[in-house]
Amino acid sequence: MSEGTARDGAAGDSAVSDDRKGERLVGIVLVSHSAQVAASVAELAQGLAGGGTAVPVSPAGGTEGGGLGTSAELIAAAAAAVDRGAGVAVLTDLGSAVLTVKALLAEGDELPDNTRLVDAPFVEGAVAAVVTASTGADLAAVEAAAAEAYTYRKV
Repeated sequence: MSEGTARDGAAGDSAVSDDRKGERLVGIVLVSHSAQVAASVAELAQGLAGGGTAVPVSPAGGTEGGGLGTSAELIAAAAAAVDRGAGVAVLTDLGSAVLTVKALLAEGDELPDNTRLVDAPFVEGAVAAVVTASTGADLAAVEAAAAEAYTYRKV
């Protein structure tokens, strides 16, 4: 659980849902090797959050050219787009997505202050993070809820 530092870049073309601009909410970035997977998980998590406060969520999937992979530029733009001053939780799907986020955090100036890579299952963790953030919870609570998703049993 690393923390990054401020980023002065502009928001990218990421899809962001936030009906209450200016409200201090934890932002969520969903990093997948597939743009479609990231967008679908974002849509699912927001849909399951129900009528709570609209949480800023941005998928950062695939490469700039639309292929499979991860893009530091898309991740940084997504994090800037969801930053509302309460921190940014970043959830990833697979290994190189994790490595890309860790590299951005290590650089120190690519991601907003108080950005954390959250160790959580991608789908269940995203749902737990968005639902928890919609209650106005702080970054530590959002991270804990997402990480707790590892304990969800299906049988």
